Amino acid sequence: MKFNTKTIHGGQDNVDPAYGSVMPPIYQTTTYSQSSPGEHQGYEYSRSANPTRTALEKSLASLENGEYGLAFGSGLAAIDAVLKLFKPGDEIISTNDLYGGSYRLFTKIFEGLGIKFKFVGMQAAEDIEQHINEKTKLIWVETPTNPMMNIIDIEAVSKVAKQHELLLAVDNTFATPYLQRPLELGADIVMHSATKYLGGHSDVVMGGLVVKDKELASKLYFIQNASGAICGPQDSFLVLRGIKTLHIRMQRHCENGRAIAGFLKSHDKVKDVYWPGFEEHPNHEIAKRQMSGFGGMISFNTKENTLESARKIVEKLKVFTLAESLGGVESLAGHPASMTHASIPKEEREKTGVVDSLIRLSVGIEDEEDLIEDLRQAIG
Repeated sequence: MKFNTKTIHGGQDNVDPAYGSVMPPIYQTTTYSQSSPGEHQGYEYSRSANPTRTALEKSLASLENGEYGLAFGSGLAAIDAVLKLFKPGDEIISTNDLYGGSYRLFTKIFEGLGIKFKFVGMQAAEDIEQHINEKTKLIWVETPTNPMMNIIDIEAVSKVAKQHELLLAVDNTFATPYLQRPLELGADIVMHSATKYLGGHSDVVMGGLVVKDKELASKLYFIQNASGAICGPQDSFLVLRGIKTLHIRMQRHCENGRAIAGFLKSHDKVKDVYWPGFEEHPNHEIAKRQMSGFGGMISFNTKENTLESARKIVEKLKVFTLAESLGGVESLAGHPASMTHASIPKEEREKTGVVDSLIRLSVGIEDEEDLIEDLRQAIG
């Protein structure tokens, strides 16, 4: 199947065997009848497995060209499951420009449990090697990164990981499998905050993992069941429904993103625009190679370079909504320093460019002229 067909049919049975339902039903149940102790129809308790969640997990695996999908109650719950593969004394190398919630989980929870994290720039894959030692077990990558839109060469990092027998995990939330499929580039684990583009309608919180290796999948399924941070059947249904329009939504996100990035770049009150579609963007050529488009996520800062200048803009927006999160059909604006990345110390976030004047846009699928006019009146 081509990707656009996979969003609708990938990994799915055409009809539900019970009554012929075209959409997977919401199995709102905790437990299942058994004909004899241990004899059942594949389901016994919904923490372990639920038919609606199974349908979603099969869809996730199909989209990423993986073999095994796992759905969780949030993106952070999915990351938490990955980190539980490791033990005290193990080390993980992470990109230094990443979602604040990931940083918080790494440093405030798992560092306290004895896992060490090294946060490094990954614009050049060879720079990672100097941080690897016998305790290193995992390389954690976001690309494009949040919120600076840095591009990391997944294929090059995967070669480093394989050379040193490390696992490579890629947060693919910003790109989605519509634009980028990390498993095809050598990653071992793909993570999604399905809250964002996969759900696509700002009405569900969920996370997902996709892997190819059976042994790795078995370990993660065990953690999923043992820790219990699963998503419910209603949320599974909502993300399944969202995935069916992922391809057409992402096409419009990309089209609008290009238009908005061009407008901001030409504005005399805007200093820097971070969008991987610009030829001068660092690693633009890598983005062209590993992505099929450049997405609808854009960050920019003002020429005044002050918190007050950013606050004035986001408070004036009318079509864009000032809110956390991203990836919905509606356009959102955020102020990373005080919102999504507030958990990262100021001196650390400013090293990667997350200054007080930075504004992050999640460009939705509205009419591009309305979005540009809204930014024009807000920036002034």
